[in-house]
Amino acid sequence: MSSRAFSRVAVLMGGPSAEREVSLSSGAECAAALRRAGYDVTEIDAGPGGNDALVAALKDARPDAVFNALHGRWGEDGCVQGLLEWLRIPYTHSGVLASALAMDKARTKDVYAAHGIPVVPHKVVTREEAKAGHPLPPPYVVKPVNEGSSVGIYIVDADANGPAQLSDDMPDLVMAEAFAPGRELTCAVMGDRALTVTDIVATSGWYDYDAKYKPGGSRHVIPAEIPAEVFDACLEISRKAHAALGCRGLSRTDLRWDESRGVDGLVALETNTQPGMTPTSLAPEQAAECGITFEELVTWITEDASCLR
Repeated sequence: MSSRAFSRVAVLMGGPSAEREVSLSSGAECAAALRRAGYDVTEIDAGPGGNDALVAALKDARPDAVFNALHGRWGEDGCVQGLLEWLRIPYTHSGVLASALAMDKARTKDVYAAHGIPVVPHKVVTREEAKAGHPLPPPYVVKPVNEGSSVGIYIVDADANGPAQLSDDMPDLVMAEAFAPGRELTCAVMGDRALTVTDIVATSGWYDYDAKYKPGGSRHVIPAEIPAEVFDACLEISRKAHAALGCRGLSRTDLRWDESRGVDGLVALETNTQPGMTPTSLAPEQAAECGITFEELVTWITEDASCLR
């Protein structure tokens, strides 16, 4: 431990978002690995108590650094990052601005486009507008502007009789984006290193929340069996996305690839600034493929913790 910057680490997990259960699983895995690596770990369930409860828990734990294993709004969108900046506690993953940008899918695409990263046409509309008429020519996808893990996604087929009849649970603002046909690819970036490319094959239907997190919901082909030029383009796009958004630590960029168009068929969908760390998560699996154990990964993420960035 003498060569490490931190010894006491608080792992933030849970939270009030729609991704609470995933975060609890990620946090438990990370806390266990950090203990095995020799850190003094406190697990904090940043639940419905909000900022005041989290501040009290952090002041009681007095960590040298925070491992942020929260997912979704509040924990991943810059809010908790801003609180940790105010407390001047070093924390893992991206800072306030990058976290806020990456959580807002529309602004993410604006940043992508400004840096030459390929995207599909998209439009932000109200929930009622999306229900009243097609915001884009079908086929297209409707999703919350600021949720992750395939929460609340509707696919409108090319032959649909009408627009998506969105649930009242959907936020007031949603994003419609043209449906990108082809294969689901993803690439994690660790610092300035793009790790590898995974081809995600859903066992049934499409890559929704259950396919992501339930055992057997999807099959991961790693490294992806795709042409070398497409593989390399995925690595480069993911590195560019990480840098363009100002990410720190570990991120993961999701892409789609239309095989009929070669490299030109690649588009970037979104960047996750705090990828899942569950037993079925993609980033740890990619790290392992590159010879990085889970303990080594969480140790690297922890030692990369910072504030005021």
